[in-house]
Formats: sequence, C-alpha cells, structure tokens
Amino acid sequence: MEYAALARAVADDAALRRRQVLQPVGGKGDKIFPPTYPGEGGRNPPPRHVYERRRVDGGEIWCVLIDSVQSQANRLEEALLAALRDKSIALPYVTVDFTGKELAGVSEITSLDAPHRVYDAILRDSLLEGQPFMKSPLGLRLAEAKPNDATALLETSPTALLFGAWHSTGEGGGLGAKFPRCLVSEIIAVDTPVDAITDQRSGEVEPRTSGRRTGSRIDPLGVLGSIAIYQSAADPKNWTPFEREAARRPGGNKEPMLFVRRKGDKAGKPSVINHGNVTPSVQPLGITCDHAEHVAVLSFAALRRLGFGGGERDAAGRALLAALGLVALAERDARGYALRSRCDLVCDGRAPLELVHADGATDPVELDRTGANRLYAEAYDAARHAGFALAGEPVRLVPQDKLVEIVRRSQRLALEGEGGEAQDEDA
Repeated sequence: MEYAALARAVADDAALRRRQVLQPVGGKGDKIFPPTYPGEGGRNPPPRHVYERRRVDGGEIWCVLIDSVQSQANRLEEALLAALRDKSIALPYVTVDFTGKELAGVSEITSLDAPHRVYDAILRDSLLEGQPFMKSPLGLRLAEAKPNDATALLETSPTALLFGAWHSTGEGGGLGAKFPRCLVSEIIAVDTPVDAITDQRSGEVEPRTSGRRTGSRIDPLGVLGSIAIYQSAADPKNWTPFEREAARRPGGNKEPMLFVRRKGDKAGKPSVINHGNVTPSVQPLGITCDHAEHVAVLSFAALRRLGFGGGERDAAGRALLAALGLVALAERDARGYALRSRCDLVCDGRAPLELVHADGATDPVELDRTGANRLYAEAYDAARHAGFALAGEPVRLVPQDKLVEIVRRSQRLALEGEGGEAQDEDA
C-alpha cells in the first residue's frame, strides 16, 4: 500500500480489518489458560474465565475471552515503544524520568506505559520545567483538546488518539477531553467445551470450563501443618516457633498470639509464612477450543471524527494515525502471541488485511512490517509538511517529590509483607 492509497482510503472507506486464526503453540486442542477474573456470589468465589455466547457461522456457540480490547491496546503500545527504542520509528510521546530517585525497578514511565496515557496521574503529578504538567502551557493545550481540534494530542502523544483517552479529572467534574479509540483489537477462543452449572435458587445456567487445573507442592523440608507459628513479641511483623518468644493477648490469660500475615490467613499455620506442603487441589480453569481468533479493526470513520484545522491538515493527521495503527499491528505480529503463562498462540496461516469499503465490499491489502514502517515514515513526513510540530525528542517530565514518596512507601510496605496479594499465575 502506498501513502496516497492510504490517504484516499481514510477519506472514503470504512476501515481496515483483519481476522487472524490462531492455534495453541502446542497444537490444535492443546489446553490454554485465558485470564481469570473474580467470581461472583458467595464467600471467596473461585476465579473464572469470561464466557460469551457468540453468533458464529449461523450458530450460537460458547466463546472465551483470551485477550481483551484494553489488554490488546497495552500490547500494541508496548510494541510501538519497543520500535521507538529500536529507532525503527519516530513518535512523539511524554516520559517521566525517575532516574536517581532510588526506586526499585522504576526508571521511566511513558505515555505509552501509563494506564490513562497522556492524561494519567503519573504524568499529572510530575513537573514540566518546574510547573505541574497539566498547568504548564502544553498541559493546558492537552486539557483543552477536543475531537474537532486534536492537534495538541497528535503533536504530543498520538497514541492517545489511536487507542483512546479521557481526561477524567478535567473541567466540569470529568467532562474534560474524551477520545474514543480508533483501533480495536481482541482475541477470543471459539467453540469452547463447557459444563453447565445451574443455580439452585434462580434456575439460571452458568457456563464453566470443562478444563481443570491442578495444584500441589511437597515441602522438601517436611514442615508439618500442625506446627504452631506465633507472632514475635520483639517484632510484631515477624514470626517465631517458640512460645516463650510470642506476643501475648491482652487480658488475664495472656495467651500467645498466633501469627497472621494478612486477612484470610489460617492463623498460626506454616502456610502463612510459605512453609509446608500445599494440599493438592483441582480448579475449573483452563480451556480447549476449536481455534482462537484475533480480530483487529482500524476504523476510518472514527478517524474522520478527528479534526486538526481542516483541509490538508485533517487529511495528513488522520493518515498519520492510520499508518501508526498499521505499524502497531505489524510490530505486535513480529513479537508473537505469548500472552501469559500457559497461553502461547501461533498463527494458523497468514490472514491478509482487508480494506472495507463504504458499501461493505472488501479488497485484500498486502502489508508486511517493512512496508508498514515505510508507509508510516511517508505519513510522518507528510504531517510535518502540513504544519504539524512533531517533536523529534520526547517531552521530559520530572516526578514531584510527593509522587516519589508514595512509590517509595509502597515499595517499603511490599518488602515488609504489607502490600497487596500477588496475582494468580494464570491471570
């Protein structure tokens, strides 16, 4: 595809899309583990996958969400950031530099990493040339941006326009700048076996995976669950097996206090301190499917809702965003489909892009990674020629002291065992 053809398509056609069939890398029918989400109802409901009945080839079949639209957007941004650091592309973005702040594992957060992109609190609580970012001249331009005049975002953080952004703390109590995503990508498992579980009270039938995940661990030290673990009198955040060293309950009996690390722990058990055997368990998790499908749609109709000053500027700005979306897909493809633990997929053949015309007719479009990068470079040059001030260097912010401090305190609490619980390995 040439730049002129892309510009015409953005102006006249509906979208570019691709429906890529995937299979587990272990082969068709191999078990995979999609993300889990909290269950509903009861006390401590088990985690579950997300099921939907979808209309496929004239029938309704059970499908499971493998990678959500939000997760895919994050992966596409991650791919763009990698290409940027490889110097494969030029891209305006904002970065917060944590170098020298002595925060473990935190050196830089960019508008491609931050959950709310350029409007994220991490950027908002940082400084640009000594001013709070959103109160600086650039921040005010971003706050005032609207879909009919999105120049500030295109010149500062175009991924916010491509993947969507909302200045939720803006003027009018959350009525600030809001931009719907133009690129939507999702991966689902198609035709998944389920067990139908009937709610005895409501009579509603809820699907549950027919797959099972087992868990167990043998402690090489042989620590038994009957061993009592006490809270240390000398250090209440630590444990001791010696009753004489235990903290005592207030009151007359002065009983030793059993150790509990967090709410829900079995008080005084070795499992609280991660010792002892893990009892064998079986959970309804993991799925098999006929195939998985990755559907990506780059909406030209959504791009045409964005304005940049009219005429040549509108055309150049929209074409730049379209080309950026194609680079994101190509770079993501190059990095494969290792989505999470035990959820590694591979293409089942190569599906071409399809140009969807206004009447619904389609034409195939061949575009590889090299072609996508070349197309984007042409679009970038055309946008600069149209008058956009596309910065060659990122906008660099410095975190405010208060932001650094809450991160430092959070890391300290985590090291002391007071932080949140770790995520499930298959989540």
